[in-house]
Parts: sequence; structure tokens; C-alpha cells
Amino acid sequence: MITSKMTLSKSSVLLMSGLVLLAGMALPKAGWALTAVEIMEKNFVVGKYPDSTSESTMTLTNKSGQQRVRKTFGTSKLDANGIDNKRMTRFLEPTDVKGTVSLLVEHSDKDDDIWIYLPSVKKVRRLISSNKKDSFVGTDFSYGDVIGHKVNEWNHTLTKEEEVDGAACYVIESIPKDATVKANTGYAKRISWIQKDNFVTLKTVAYDEANELLKEATYKRWKEVEPVKHRWQAGILEAKNLQTGHHTVITIDQSKYNTGVKDDFFTTRYMEQQ
Repeated sequence: MITSKMTLSKSSVLLMSGLVLLAGMALPKAGWALTAVEIMEKNFVVGKYPDSTSESTMTLTNKSGQQRVRKTFGTSKLDANGIDNKRMTRFLEPTDVKGTVSLLVEHSDKDDDIWIYLPSVKKVRRLISSNKKDSFVGTDFSYGDVIGHKVNEWNHTLTKEEEVDGAACYVIESIPKDATVKANTGYAKRISWIQKDNFVTLKTVAYDEANELLKEATYKRWKEVEPVKHRWQAGILEAKNLQTGHHTVITIDQSKYNTGVKDDFFTTRYMEQQ
């Protein structure tokens, strides 16, 4: 009789354990269907369309409200691997920056390339990885912000869901995986608000290497530029340096997509052309 009761008790425990396990399998962890890494991977590719050309206005405003306005021509092209982008930006006006050209080239398997041409010295200069944290030609975006941050270089955590301007978003906290990534980007932490239905970024907040709040960026007027693969481009990009009071607004005035941009734009020879 004692053996029979013990067997029944063990069976009940096993049954209850099985039910608990099945209940756990029925729902994603913490109620979310996607992991933080999966969300960031989708976010990373959402801006990967074949090519583009654009004319933009950059408005730089300091703490006192003084403004500088710059006009640029830019173009981008996606490599055959469907991952790495090349981006060229040529400054058209005003006179003090006219002829300045930046060339940013992504490499998924090694360090990205950053090139800058300064007409005052008539020379193309190649920047190193640690320059990723530097200001992108005087704006409040860094070179790393413009190139894009590699998903696998950060530890990502899905912290909550929250609305931005009425759009439901995943909120992702990203921490550098090592000291090199932290030093090169200048960030100890990034927080991103990723729109749930299309995975575009609506807002980011970045903390400096001392883990102090550094900047906030917003991305608006999104346009689906390749409907088949659901690729998007923001029309207004704004970054605010919360430590200095300086901020930048980039507005895309005209743009064309998927027109067969030639490789000639993405060479040092083109950068030196006046």
C-alpha cells in the first residue's frame, strides 16, 4: 500500500510538471514573440535598399540659437552581399564647407572605412575606427551613427513596450560587448525605440563612456522606398547633444531610389573632383 501511494504521488508530480512546461511553451518569454537580437537584426536591414541619391539640408543650431545651414548631395549603394552599404556625402554650400566630401563604407566582416576629403588641403584622409565617435562633419550625429552600429557588437535587452507619437514600439537597451566597441563608438549604452509594425527607429538615446546621458535622436517622415522588401528611409533626422545644447536637423529635400547608381561615386578619385 505504501509503495502504491508513493507511485501515485510521483505520477501526480510528473503530470503537474508537464502541464507547467506546456503552459510555459504556449507563450513567448515575457509575452514577447521576438527576442531583442531578432528585433535589432530586423531594424538593421530595414534601411538596406539597393541605392539612392538625395539632396538634403542640414541645420546646425548652437545653445545660443545661432544657426548654420548646409546643403548636401548624397548617394548610397548596397553591396552584392545585401548587407554592406556605401555612403557618399558632398557639401555644396556654404563656402566654408563647399567641396568637403565624406565616404563611409560598411564591412560586415572587418572594420568599416571612413574617408574625408577637405578641399582646403586638397587631400583625402582615411580615418581609423576610433574616429567613429567623432562628429560627422560638425553635426550631432557621429560617424558611427551614420554608418550604423553592428548588431553583433552589442548586448541587447528588450526592456518594455512604449508608444512614440502614437506608434507602438519595442524599447531595446544595447550595451557594448567589449571595451573596444565602447571606446570606438563613445557610447556606454544606447536605448532604441523600434516601431513594432515595420521595425524602423523612431528615437534613440545615447550615454557617453562615463555613462552620462549624452544625446537624443529622432527619426521622422518615414517613407517605404522599396515596398516589395519593405525597406524604409527617414525624411527628417534630428539629434540633440544634451550636454552642450547643440542640435542638428537633417531634412531630405529630394530623393530617388533604386535607379542603378554607379560605383564611380564611391571612390577617392570622385571625392577629389571639384
